[in-house]
Amino acid sequence: MVLDPMYGVSLTGLMTILYTARCDVDVINDRHDAFFGRHLPAPTPETLADLQQAVRAHNACVGIATDGDADRLGIIDEEGNYVSANEILAVLYDYLLKYKGWRGPAVRNLATTHLLDRVAEAYGEKCYEVPVGFKHISSGMEEHNALIGGESSGGLTVRGHISGKDGLYAASLLVEMLSVTGKTMSGLIRDLYDRFGEMHTAEFDWALTPENKARIQKKVMEERQLPVFRHPIQRVNYMDGCKVYFENAWVILRFSGTEPRVRIFAEDDTIHHAKTLVGTMADFVGLPFDA
Repeated sequence: MVLDPMYGVSLTGLMTILYTARCDVDVINDRHDAFFGRHLPAPTPETLADLQQAVRAHNACVGIATDGDADRLGIIDEEGNYVSANEILAVLYDYLLKYKGWRGPAVRNLATTHLLDRVAEAYGEKCYEVPVGFKHISSGMEEHNALIGGESSGGLTVRGHISGKDGLYAASLLVEMLSVTGKTMSGLIRDLYDRFGEMHTAEFDWALTPENKARIQKKVMEERQLPVFRHPIQRVNYMDGCKVYFENAWVILRFSGTEPRVRIFAEDDTIHHAKTLVGTMADFVGLPFDA
């Protein structure tokens, strides 16, 4: 396998675990660098191009990346394709239930895949939804004695481990899953979709002026206006932004809690349909959108 610490702090801890497990590991971007190689130290499709190339060049079974402080995980499969954080979370939950025989609900935030809900339902469990922010996931896990909790940005934790997100633990669990199942990463994802149906997420964000934020806030959160969607609306949740639920899809508009930006996430059976939902919401609030 190939490990990419993204110039951050995971190298010593994760290499100790992987070498102890007798894994054959190649490492890239291993030096500590305060500028993180002049790239954003977050495991996204845009920042993991080096890891994709290394996986293909070394004919590796998997590529593992952790962000700068090693609390989030990014994965490249054996074919050199990016595996989304939503897919990682769902496939690990299924592994814990199916192969390890553990039981318990899941916790996710509003902007994370509903695949978790489908996996939970198949095993007679429940998935609980909380606002964005890992503190809410940790609280939800404690309240419901949940088995796994995570978010679409790549952070997750498992019952019995620490309350916060931990990329080293998540990476170790994923390597265990590959070993125990004897399947490739892409094979596990295909199996997940074959059993639970495909769901794909689109995410876009925009910088906001104070005037634009006030205008969108009034229209969506105060007046509670909604666009006309291609799906019949089942319900709307204003717990953290405005989330609209359909039978097998959803879209959410929410303001960032850390910077002057607004984000729109959507999930549907294809990435094209998910982007269409994002575009519908963006057009409605006057945001430029070009998928």
